[in-house]
Amino acid sequence: MELLTGEYRNTLDEKGRILFPSRLRQEITGNVLIITQALDRCLWLYTPEEWKNLSSKLMESASPFDPKARLVVRRLVAPAQEVEFDKSGRLSIPQSLREYAGLSKDCVVLGINKYIELWDSARYKEYLEQSEESFLEATEGLRDICF
Repeated sequence: MELLTGEYRNTLDEKGRILFPSRLRQEITGNVLIITQALDRCLWLYTPEEWKNLSSKLMESASPFDPKARLVVRRLVAPAQEVEFDKSGRLSIPQSLREYAGLSKDCVVLGINKYIELWDSARYKEYLEQSEESFLEATEGLRDICF
């Protein structure tokens, strides 16, 4: 798998399906993605290999006796579902996950290296506006990165 990058705008149809960007689709081996709740009220999509890697690390470090660990596992691992591309290259987003992310018609698909984010377009715009100051502060800590 190559790096998954790019920002794409697509629409969710009345059946909860979204046409997956062909550029990202070409980089994915196989016909399946794992989709789950993410931070910031969006959805994360992983290839099965990447999901296995992440979820294994989460489960190895999560004691069932630690309330914070249980919360993370319940919010990230438990809601994960396997979805398949249909013949037209669409993914059917499960209703519970659409509700969690507030997905309406207009959506944003972000390729972020080893995973993909799916946002409601209005929610993503709001997130960008609200996080601008934090983003600028965060980039100040990257001074030592040189090209």
